[in-house]
Amino acid sequence: MHPDPHVPSQKEDWQADAVDSDMPIDPWPPRKAPSPRRRQAEVLAVIATGGVIGACTRYGAAVLWPVVPGAFPWTTFWINVTGSAAMGLLIVLITEWTSAHPLVRPFLGTGVLGGYTTFSTYTVDARNLIDGHHAGTAVLYLTATLAAALFVTWAAAALTRRVLLPRVEREGADA
Repeated sequence: MHPDPHVPSQKEDWQADAVDSDMPIDPWPPRKAPSPRRRQAEVLAVIATGGVIGACTRYGAAVLWPVVPGAFPWTTFWINVTGSAAMGLLIVLITEWTSAHPLVRPFLGTGVLGGYTTFSTYTVDARNLIDGHHAGTAVLYLTATLAAALFVTWAAAALTRRVLLPRVEREGADA
């Protein structure tokens, strides 16, 4: 069968003629989608890299502001609170405000903030307080950390929406 000269699909997709004569034709073929195994490896690599950054930041905070045994563990408390606030901000930014690269969320959310926040240390701190006969402080710490982390996650997300999203709606109305 002879190719129809009026049908532009006779060429490879990436070599197709431009729809607008002023637009250049991309001479490079599109990248093939990575295999599922490669995609998993990329996600794992960015999570690990982010986790190292977050864990080192947390460790640095613990070295700068050590906690006295038996006292309220303020350093871990503030690490978890600031990390939770950052998560509220991040989720709105990358899911509602902009379309981020698919590796941004695992890198920052799971990696950096997962390594930075330390709810495992939170439970160890509580256990140490109980073992040191400071059960009241342990209960206060457990309750205050959880309540503060949940609240600041919600508040940071709500504030981010309030500040950024109306601006986007105004810009859309101006167009």
